[in-house]
Amino acid sequence: MIKLVDYGVGNIQAFMTLFKRMGLDAQRAQTPQELEGATRLVLPGVGHFDHAMLRLNESGMRPALEATVLSKCVPIMGVCVGMQMLAAGSDEGTLPGLNWVPGRVKSFASNSLAASLPMPHMGWNNLQPTAGAELFKEGFDETPQFYFLHSYYFDAQDKADVAATAHYGFDFDAVVSHGHIHGVQCHPEKSHHWGAQLLKNFVVS
Repeated sequence: MIKLVDYGVGNIQAFMTLFKRMGLDAQRAQTPQELEGATRLVLPGVGHFDHAMLRLNESGMRPALEATVLSKCVPIMGVCVGMQMLAAGSDEGTLPGLNWVPGRVKSFASNSLAASLPMPHMGWNNLQPTAGAELFKEGFDETPQFYFLHSYYFDAQDKADVAATAHYGFDFDAVVSHGHIHGVQCHPEKSHHWGAQLLKNFVVS
């Protein structure tokens, strides 16, 4: 069963609608008990890094979520700020992240190649999947397009964890896969058939 981690941050309904359209069963998980039985997890997130981490910490779900992902090894996909939460921390805030994928979240404005570009990075952009990336194993052409809305990006410590990059002044890490833990900076729930295919590959991996 696909469980959507509902800690009060992120557009859960958009994912519910997309999974239903794809013929896949998905449920909200708003309590530790509702995480039980998950075979796949989606961790959405929007807005400020510290706000999202605070809401997750205050939800009472974090210990059960960590046990499900780290002990039971249930695959998870973090989306947008949900991806950034997988890092050790973010330049956007002061709270520590989950630290499940080695790396740190940085500001586009801190990179001279992107500092003069409009912020946030918003709209459609191409992804460049890396060879053999699990999330892109089926159903993609050479330049899949995804919708982005962010001013900070995940900088993976180990570039072997990078499953796809995108370009905004420079090539940044747009998708990461660290074993069964995945993160996507783009919004698959807003990315038409490309987003649906990405989620399908995640669910059936």
